[in-house]
Amino acid sequence: MTENPTIADTGARILAAVRTVVVGMDDTVEIALATILAGGHVLFEDVPGLGKTLAARSLASALGLDFRRLQCTPDMLPGDVTGSYVYAPDSGDFVFRPGPIFTGLLLADEINRTTPKTQSAMLEAMAERQVTVEGNSFPLPAPFHVIATSNPIEYEGTYALPEAQLDRFMVRLSVGYPEAAGETQILLNRMARQQEATHVAAVIDDARLVEVQQAVEAIHVHPDIARYCVDVAAATRHAQNVAVGASPRGSLGLLLLGRALAALDGREYVRPDDIKRIAVPVLAHRLTLTPQAWAQGVSAEQIVANVVGQVPVPPTVGAPV
Repeated sequence: MTENPTIADTGARILAAVRTVVVGMDDTVEIALATILAGGHVLFEDVPGLGKTLAARSLASALGLDFRRLQCTPDMLPGDVTGSYVYAPDSGDFVFRPGPIFTGLLLADEINRTTPKTQSAMLEAMAERQVTVEGNSFPLPAPFHVIATSNPIEYEGTYALPEAQLDRFMVRLSVGYPEAAGETQILLNRMARQQEATHVAAVIDDARLVEVQQAVEAIHVHPDIARYCVDVAAATRHAQNVAVGASPRGSLGLLLLGRALAALDGREYVRPDDIKRIAVPVLAHRLTLTPQAWAQGVSAEQIVANVVGQVPVPPTVGAPV
């Protein structure tokens, strides 16, 4: 077996740095890191106060990325995200002033609090790494990633993300409440710091991140694994209580994220277990359920989990020969 310790060691150092301030979110943070290594965007959806913003900020710091935080509100305009043309008195011309989206990692906090018009301003940036303002296109820096947070329990003053916007996120992650020991450690860490602010030192820089992302592209994917990704995504299209299943972008997300997880594990090939592990966060938010599903209390996560249990797993796949 050919090992790839460079990516694995780099990932372990990044995760260790994040764990110095983020407690009880090891699996969630690892999948979020793998998503960025795979070139994707992350949506954290959970109740307030569970450390979603802290995790995003800590991950950005450890990756050495320029970081901008956008607090989404109902009165926010698209220009507040992308930037706009402003009058320059010295030259008498209108010049483009870049918005907060021109950064390495954008944290869109409470993205469902802003209007669909402003949400859509991020669509082009997330898909094509550029923004268009008044007919002129401006490329975004590389790497560029979005980590968004969403509050699923509050509906007053919120705007549900449209399917096209959700589909741009490679994963949707739920943090969940910490265990008693983890929550106790959060309190002890706060007392030890003697201040609210936290700090995570940079482990790599943006140039090194691009190198790691390129190395992830070299991870081997057996044709049987690619077909398994397709079979899992296709099974959601025919599952009971599903009106619209996962698109090919969902099966591609399984493959891309599976490669990144394999790299973090020190492997140069993807295993079926990698795909099983990420099926729910990659596919669940891409499903549109029938009204009967909502009435019966069936969740998209349950449907994807059932699909994974039913789709035949390919034979054990090893390293490339």
